[in-house]
Amino acid sequence: MKHLILKAVMVSVLTFLAAGSLKAQDENVKDSVKRKKFEINYGVGIAIGEKKDSTGKVDQNKGRFIGGVTFTRLDIGLTKLVDNGSLSLSAANNFLDYKPWKTSTVSFDILQMGYRFNSHFKVYLAGGFDWTHIRLDQNITIKKNAPILDYDVITDATFSKNRFSASYVHFPLNFELRTKENNHGKRFRFVFGPEVAFLLDGKVKQISEKYGKVKVNDDYHFTPFRYGGTVRVGYGGLGLFAKYYANDMFDTDAQKGLKNMSFGLTFGLN
Repeated sequence: MKHLILKAVMVSVLTFLAAGSLKAQDENVKDSVKRKKFEINYGVGIAIGEKKDSTGKVDQNKGRFIGGVTFTRLDIGLTKLVDNGSLSLSAANNFLDYKPWKTSTVSFDILQMGYRFNSHFKVYLAGGFDWTHIRLDQNITIKKNAPILDYDVITDATFSKNRFSASYVHFPLNFELRTKENNHGKRFRFVFGPEVAFLLDGKVKQISEKYGKVKVNDDYHFTPFRYGGTVRVGYGGLGLFAKYYANDMFDTDAQKGLKNMSFGLTFGLN
């Protein structure tokens, strides 16, 4: 029940913020010819109090608030489990052995709000969604509603796909440093900052000839509150990212010290 309440609260917050940003967009569109207060980069943004130079262009060296609905920082990469500092799983966690090239992460942001100090530095809080997909290597199924993270060995079917996933709503706080634009209108970016996330759901998805496609939802003892940090380096709208979550993946004693990290490509770095 607590997870259903948490999901409802998180989705309501994001919906409320998105609705507020869209309302602000509609109100400002009417005055956009006079005030020119919109930035559009991979979505709809709102810049408040823009300063212009003598030529009528926005002065990038003047500070201003930014924010709105967006679709940026699409992260697609690989996930690695870190068992008490080791990339090899302990005996207690060996049932989570996974296919390394098919264990992945996907995340993106849909809202952001912050302050651009000048053309080289800005700080912003974002909101979006994050998925971790663990492709289990063994022919097992994770038990639903079990008092601990437990599993059954399946002997009457062979899974062609056995995916164990967690979905979170996340709120990263980003500090972005940018170089001056080159002759192609692009620049290098360095982005870093902490992140907190709240569990939406866990899922087991399996495919076999005997049972077909099976999907089961449960929290599966994934930690309800996650925190960590992200680093991105990029050029133009493309970059590389690395994430590390400082607390445990699961809220069970047997999995104490089991964390996860991920790395890969960022699209729409903005």
